[in-house]
Amino acid sequence: MKNNAIARKTSGVEKVLRLALYAVLLIMAFFYLMPLVIMLITSLKDAEEVRNGTLLSLPSYLHFDSWTKAWSGACTGSTCTGISPYFINSFKIVIPAVAISTLLGAINGYVISLWKFRGSDLFFAALLLGCFIPFQVVLLPMAQTLGWLGIASSTTGLVFVHVVYGVAFTTLFFRNFYQSIPGELVKAARLDGAGFFTIFYRIILPVSTPIIVVTVIWQFTQIWNDFLFGVAFSGFDSQPVTVALNNLVNTSFGGKEYNVDMAAAIIAALPTIIVYVFAGKYFVRGLTAGAVKG
Repeated sequence: MKNNAIARKTSGVEKVLRLALYAVLLIMAFFYLMPLVIMLITSLKDAEEVRNGTLLSLPSYLHFDSWTKAWSGACTGSTCTGISPYFINSFKIVIPAVAISTLLGAINGYVISLWKFRGSDLFFAALLLGCFIPFQVVLLPMAQTLGWLGIASSTTGLVFVHVVYGVAFTTLFFRNFYQSIPGELVKAARLDGAGFFTIFYRIILPVSTPIIVVTVIWQFTQIWNDFLFGVAFSGFDSQPVTVALNNLVNTSFGGKEYNVDMAAAIIAALPTIIVYVFAGKYFVRGLTAGAVKG
């Protein structure tokens, strides 16, 4: 009887602690999501409601004109085509940059971890320095390099910039993941006559899905959200959506249209939100599968 009473008391304490934990988490989630909620509410109001209401006041009825204008009619400087052309520019930059930097990182990590050569550790340490170089340091040399290559102020140039800057991170991810793969597996394949790329394609890549997902999510987020490289190296027709969003917010004719600004900001953030909502659990799995080992 005494044991049953103690068990019931312990169970009651655990329930209280669990409820307290959920309450704390809900409060934290509320404060974390509040800016997004305010942006969404504001984007669904008309200009008059925004001026006369409060941040948390709900719209009298839903207005979607601000979303339409943000996409295809808002002015970003001297042009009034909305953010849609720049949204497409961002995809033109992100997709090849993510693909190339991920592939290069996979090959580099494969070489450094499983095909060690003299000085490979020193090479990795030098490459690792690229993870700690501030963006501002590379602006001038990168601008000069883009000029030499003839790809300045273009989406190709921005792809090149993001690949160069991102390959250090992708190499680090893949190298740490591949450290957990037994070297004997590669040695056995070499004894069977498999070459460098055969081993990579047939053996290494099939087990690399978790770290590929981690790298793709990381690179996609970093490149899509980049503003500094976009504003420094893009031309008028190659600006990414982050630069266009800044131009839209700082361009006004007549009254300030906060509802359009908020709608444009949400549209610009949608790809990264979607990536994390649908692939966030795979990101965590990839990290726990070895991305932070070594």
